[in-house]
Amino acid sequence: MRECGDRIRRERTSPSSPRLVLRRVLVLSEGRQFREAAQVLQKLGASSIAAVAQDLPLDLLVEGLPHSAQLLETLFNKLIASGQRPNINAEQVVWQLVRLFASLDDPTLKTKVARLSKALLDYQPDFYRLLTQRKKSLEQAIQGLGCHGLMQDATGLTHLHVALKNELCRHIEAYKSASHRLDELGLVSSDSKKPVDSSHQRLLNLHHDDVQQRLIDNKTILTILDKQALQQLRPLIDVLSNRVQNDKEALFCVSQIKKLHPVDEQMPVATLLMSFSKGCGALLDLMQVPESPCTSEGYHSEPESEFDSRKDSIGRYAALYHQSRPRALEALDSLPDLIHATQLKSKILFSVVVLAFRTCKSIREQKIREVFHILHVNHHRTGPAQSLREETMRFLSSSSETFPLTDAENQVRTLVCDTLREYKCLEGSVALRRYIEEVTRTAWHLVNQVPPFELETDFQTPVRMQAHIHQRHHSSDRTSDMVLSYLWPGLHLQTACVYKAVVVTGNT
Repeated sequence: MRECGDRIRRERTSPSSPRLVLRRVLVLSEGRQFREAAQVLQKLGASSIAAVAQDLPLDLLVEGLPHSAQLLETLFNKLIASGQRPNINAEQVVWQLVRLFASLDDPTLKTKVARLSKALLDYQPDFYRLLTQRKKSLEQAIQGLGCHGLMQDATGLTHLHVALKNELCRHIEAYKSASHRLDELGLVSSDSKKPVDSSHQRLLNLHHDDVQQRLIDNKTILTILDKQALQQLRPLIDVLSNRVQNDKEALFCVSQIKKLHPVDEQMPVATLLMSFSKGCGALLDLMQVPESPCTSEGYHSEPESEFDSRKDSIGRYAALYHQSRPRALEALDSLPDLIHATQLKSKILFSVVVLAFRTCKSIREQKIREVFHILHVNHHRTGPAQSLREETMRFLSSSSETFPLTDAENQVRTLVCDTLREYKCLEGSVALRRYIEEVTRTAWHLVNQVPPFELETDFQTPVRMQAHIHQRHHSSDRTSDMVLSYLWPGLHLQTACVYKAVVVTGNT
């Protein structure tokens, strides 16, 4: 260890020719002295930086992220300033950053790699498009994983394979009946291929009774085959094809992730895809967020920006829909009283969100009134009173993970269970209790932001779909723009919709 330290000190005082600069950077990097290595690289002239960059082991620096962020930033900025683009694989830096955002829960990570993200975008602007496409692919794969639910059959909701089997059985019976009827009519025989049968002159000489009999025979066969009940096979095959394609896309995304990061085979596929989608989104945010003008010298951590805070808040709300809701829905499916009540289960989970927001807003206003009462604030609309209100909300938001919300959770659960008294199974459902806790905790965080997030309150149906506030559920009829029901409420911040409501469209 002492020899390594002596070696590093000797390298710091070495001459700065390109060859020796490369050697010094390698020695300092091996000793994880990335800040000092960046300072050495900074002294290199524009004419020599490309040669050094080509010989630099980028894999070593990538493995050192986020600690090596300043060194990599210096490297790319020097290359940008020199106008040179040597043959180095900068894309591996991008995917390593995505992997870090996907696997690490470090609130300071964004500030550690913010400048590096900007440098990567300046070095190769196409990285933004690449990340956007990958994020879109991951989100589509996640959505596709949720498209394997029950199908509407003549007997109600059923599995796709059961619906296909029932439909095939109906077709087989219809075809057997048609074949038997053809045999009875004697219209078909293997040796009846006389040219005279297709003679145009003969066909024009048929009498009334002949045409009438032909009509009756053909109508009999058509009645057997052209039934509305036999028109469902093609749509079912289309659904099956879509599901196959969705699973292909999901497994392809997993294979791409495996190239970047070891994957736990026991981890749910959706969880894996969502984590890397989150990683792509975090890096995209850094690439487009302007750098703060109040940046201090050096490569120190900065407080998380207001933009990032809002993004995280919206992400928490999105996670309720993509993670908490599917878990709760699956748990409710196991309750005997709710097996066939598909719409009711969706309405229960939807109502929990609405009730949680309403309850949390009520408790927030109660706490603010208590603060005003203690401090004898009688005029609530004055400037100081508004400032006190905002500071109180900020405090409530900062303690949102520890603030006692048992009363709020009990209120929501009581409202749901009292409304559905005939379903006693809801009162003892552990999964529903956990879902209510997650939703209430997130709602408390959102209503105490400054300014606070608001839940969409207009759920009137039918109404025409609006692309800026609505997103279709996968079960929707995409040929119709008429909203028939809401599955998830939208989230608004002041006048902007920050998370679109999930709706089902179809014909009324």
